[in-house]
Amino acid sequence: MIKCQVCGHENPATNKFCGECAAPLVAAPPEAEVRKTVTIVFCDLVGSTAMGETLDPEQLRLVTQRYFDAMRAPIERHGGTIEKFIGDAVMAVFGVPHVHEDDALRAVRAAADMRDVLTALNAELDRDHGVSLACRIGVNTGEVVAGAGDAVVVGDTVNVAARLEQAASSGEILLGAETYRLVRDAVVAEPVEALDLKGKSLPVPAHRLVRVTPGAAGFARHLDAPMVGRERELALLRSAFDRTVSDQACQLFTILGVGGVGKSRLMAAFVEELRDRATVLRGRCLPYGEGITFYPLAEALIEIADLREADTPEAARAKLSALAGSGDGAGRVADLVGQAIGIGGESAPEETFWAIRTLLEQLATDRPLVFSIDDLQWAEPTFLELVGHITDFARDAPILLACMARPEFLDDHPSWAGGKLNATSILVEALGPEECGTLVANLLADDGVDAAVRARIAEAAEGHPLYAEEITGLLVDEGRLVLKEGGWVATSDLVG
Repeated sequence: MIKCQVCGHENPATNKFCGECAAPLVAAPPEAEVRKTVTIVFCDLVGSTAMGETLDPEQLRLVTQRYFDAMRAPIERHGGTIEKFIGDAVMAVFGVPHVHEDDALRAVRAAADMRDVLTALNAELDRDHGVSLACRIGVNTGEVVAGAGDAVVVGDTVNVAARLEQAASSGEILLGAETYRLVRDAVVAEPVEALDLKGKSLPVPAHRLVRVTPGAAGFARHLDAPMVGRERELALLRSAFDRTVSDQACQLFTILGVGGVGKSRLMAAFVEELRDRATVLRGRCLPYGEGITFYPLAEALIEIADLREADTPEAARAKLSALAGSGDGAGRVADLVGQAIGIGGESAPEETFWAIRTLLEQLATDRPLVFSIDDLQWAEPTFLELVGHITDFARDAPILLACMARPEFLDDHPSWAGGKLNATSILVEALGPEECGTLVANLLADDGVDAAVRARIAEAAEGHPLYAEEITGLLVDEGRLVLKEGGWVATSDLVG
């Protein structure tokens, strides 16, 4: 088949003109090879040969197809690409064709879901065919060459992922060292003895995945380090809060900045000041997933209402009702808010918006309410409508909606907060070299960190606090930044 370069229609190889738009058909230029960092997932069945002896070929084909379909779903749901099915094995790539900053975590979540999905599938297979399946999975992150030839990716990273899978026991998921480093704050995993893998001259370290923490980030921020260089931005946030209190009205405050520039650190410092002066809700928007429209609200209410996974729907609604006050409509508010966050049923958006706004107004009755919403660039359109609704219609309630987003958010929503007298937006810029060096000292809790070390890390981080934090942590983990005689000392390969 030849794909039309104009309209994308697939045409038979014998066609000279596109059957859809009549444009001349030309062969697509070969894809250029590129080096990319990706995460590979290998999954294989255990004992499939023995299963083949007990099933006739038609049954075996049906069982295998149901297995492949079951494995495909979580891979694609988390943004992975299935490169190939090899016998009973599935190979998936996270980072091709599109790179995501959390590809490693997506891959690990997909692997955990694959294991869970197989458990559910086995109940059906046992009922229909009298068999059950077991799998083993290897996950590895590293550099590959992508985009050329029959294979999507090639390189040692792929080989190690396959070897990790082969080394895993039935039901096990083994993570390579780089994968574990990227996801360690979002998983519970146990180190295993370094593995002697075929084709590797040295033993390969690995971790056995126990479980993935829902909603957690792969790299936990250390926001307790003193903030540096954000006095002006912090003053603007304080001013917005003061207006919220003095006017007894809703204020919308949006902090814009590229990833890692310090939006979360700024917000953490701000809400810490308000610990005894305001009720603080925290939520964040997720980049993908099912049922995520009101996830920021769900995350906030889980904390303030002490919602638990073991709660029955009735118990969860009772907790929400307690938050909604003692008025006649409290029960209705609790039902509608519960439906929005996944506690049974659905309702019209207008009713849902009213209920959520009413709940927030009630929470702001005793003292001001600050709702911190992170990663607004990933928010679903309905959630953005909710933020606008609260901003426009909250009455006689001191509510500060403090949102954080990347600058590209305005590319998709250029009129955000436009024309609203109760809305403010600011842009957070990178730190200067001296400020970034001070941050490094704060992260290490040591003002005596060598100036050359500060300067080198600050230069590599380019003024982004998150990068400075990650680089500093990596250098400590690798032993390239060590504590000697009460002070941090760099090895020669860091400063020389």
